[in-house]
Amino acid sequence: MAGFSSNQKLIKSRNIITLDVLKKQKQLIFMSAPLLVYIIIFAYAPMWGWIMSFQDYKPAKSFFDQQWVGFKHFEFLFTDPVFFNVLRNTICMSIINLVFSFVSAIGLALLLNEIKNIFFKRTVQIISYLPHFLSWIIVTGIVANVLSTQGIINEVLMKMGLLTEPVTWLSEEKYFWGIVGVSHVWKEVGWNTIIYLAAMSAIDPCLYEAANIDGANRYQKMWHITLPGIKSTFIILLIMNIGWLMNAGFEIQYLLGNGLVIDYSQTIDIFVLKYGIGMGRFSFATAAGVFKSVVSITLLLLANAVAKRVGEERII
Repeated sequence: MAGFSSNQKLIKSRNIITLDVLKKQKQLIFMSAPLLVYIIIFAYAPMWGWIMSFQDYKPAKSFFDQQWVGFKHFEFLFTDPVFFNVLRNTICMSIINLVFSFVSAIGLALLLNEIKNIFFKRTVQIISYLPHFLSWIIVTGIVANVLSTQGIINEVLMKMGLLTEPVTWLSEEKYFWGIVGVSHVWKEVGWNTIIYLAAMSAIDPCLYEAANIDGANRYQKMWHITLPGIKSTFIILLIMNIGWLMNAGFEIQYLLGNGLVIDYSQTIDIFVLKYGIGMGRFSFATAAGVFKSVVSITLLLLANAVAKRVGEERII
């Protein structure tokens, strides 16, 4: 009985602590409420539409009049050779974007962190941030002009003697994934450095002072102080980005892609638009979307579990 009463007291004390915390943070809760409502309405409520993937959905019929077909559309999906080609493109472009984004963002953040001239540092930051605010329509237009046969890339390479004639970059399959990766870096590298610079600003300055006393140079301080200081931030962002591995993009592939590079430019999103919604196969398109979401959630949980197993930071 004594143990039972002690457990009751412990539970009661925890409830009191929880209520006290909620009261103290009520302003934050009220501020978070609109975002929570937004997520419920636009992220979770539409998930009822996943039911369409198990039906032979016809828009003119009501929900109760739809024909249930089980996993028929998933079977079509996994036996379609085009889908596996699209899956390969999506994963490869996602990995390229992931690697390029992390390497470029961390590299730029390290360089900016070493700049002592505040005016020059802010100028570089502003210039690197600006492409983030451009739409992909504008970005792809710039990329297409730069990579055209009369664009600046061909002109410079020909002036340097590296090319004898212009290269049609956007018509060569072997260049497409690299073009997508570099375009993502140019557009987002400045924006991606913000969180790393914030993490670097939280590193104790005493560590750098101690390193100066020990005679460490800038590269040694980067390797032994700065990079370990942002490791937890890097791990959290890596886990979150692994969860987006099935989202290689839509706009840049759709706008820069053409018939000559179609085998390397199509992603799952383009596949859903072209062979699902575009052909009125709504259930088939939903099945592809369900597959993409399930794989994304699985990758996120696996990455989080691996981080937990090796003793690193995690999001769950």
